[in-house]
Amino acid sequence: MELIVDTERLQRELDRLATFSEATAPAVTRVVFSEQDHEARQYLKGLFAAAGLEVRVDAVGNTFARWAVEDSLPGAVGTGSHTDAIPNAGMYDGTVGVLGGLEAIRTLQRSGFRPRRSIELLMFTSEEPTRFGIGCLGSRLLSGSLAPEAAAKLKDREGCTLDLLRGKAGFQGELLGTVLPSGYYSHFVELHIEQGALLEREGLAIGIVTSIAAPASLRIVIEGEGGHAGAVLMPQRRDALAGAAEIVLAVERAARESGAVDTVATVGLCEVFPGAVNSIPSRVTLGLDVRDTELKRRDGVLQSIVAAGDEVGASRRLTVRYELLNADAPAVCSPVITQAIAAACDQHHVSHRPMVSRAYHDSLFMSRVAEVGMVFIPCRGGVSHRPDEYASPKDIAAGVLVLAETLAALAGSAAA
Repeated sequence: MELIVDTERLQRELDRLATFSEATAPAVTRVVFSEQDHEARQYLKGLFAAAGLEVRVDAVGNTFARWAVEDSLPGAVGTGSHTDAIPNAGMYDGTVGVLGGLEAIRTLQRSGFRPRRSIELLMFTSEEPTRFGIGCLGSRLLSGSLAPEAAAKLKDREGCTLDLLRGKAGFQGELLGTVLPSGYYSHFVELHIEQGALLEREGLAIGIVTSIAAPASLRIVIEGEGGHAGAVLMPQRRDALAGAAEIVLAVERAARESGAVDTVATVGLCEVFPGAVNSIPSRVTLGLDVRDTELKRRDGVLQSIVAAGDEVGASRRLTVRYELLNADAPAVCSPVITQAIAAACDQHHVSHRPMVSRAYHDSLFMSRVAEVGMVFIPCRGGVSHRPDEYASPKDIAAGVLVLAETLAALAGSAAA
């Protein structure tokens, strides 16, 4: 079969989708359940229907668009990503996987290909943690990784619950019904920009993801004793910020000493109370993110950080408390899918290499219910989550071509 990607139409659709934004172009802000999110969903559902796909939406807004096959083999082949965007983001993160997935299906349809398994495009709700403070909300629910009763209690910064907001957005029904039945997907393949600079630096078109790193998030609260910056002498001080500074350095040291380049740790939040220049900080809250492709190593780093925090607390007479917010397991991509992606690249003379996804994606949670794989394409300078995020039409088209060939291989041909 001859596969021809309609690059110009795909770029027009990406450009159009980017206009559904609270921010001014080139920035994109599209928070889940916002007016812009609603408008984008309506636009996309129109495209799905125009492609002859059967569209359904679940109780949290996960949107399924199926190329249904009569008497199909059990387990659909899935593809897709997300379209929500953090504040002041770019137009390619997630959207390439949704609109690129749609174009991959249309490419197969135009070629006359007849699959033996249904092929389904899935647009996940709220991959970004912007509104509810938790990433991959839709895929967590689909995979059963997040209990419906816990999800229902999630709140945004204004105190509005997920149940309230999804209802206002028009998504009804019990969250329990979002969990996918066993065997719903046989395979799931996500197309995504790399969000790193490795492919661009090496001049390669495709990254074949072999594993997906997963985060653990930790909140650390350090409490000491406040006081006047001039009146409390140094020997009597119990400065919470000074202790926090030592813990931050211990976090960096623990990651550097893990023995693996795949270990990363970041303190991205530091809240100081009372926050006055002439007052000794009495309380500091740190927000910590630790990621690795190996669960045991990552959890070992967490243990090292807690041990270091306890030492700081004892030496400085501080109280240090820890709250584990989440600790997701990494995922290993299916060899069946990675081999299919490599074969598709070779068939179309597209350069490629295996690589690790250091960011996590909805595919991490889909790995709990199906074999998964990911196709990465280059993004300029490795930039993502910024208005200058960019993937070229040529690179996007190459990713769509490889995705289409991979989906065809996994779905099987009715003509065979």
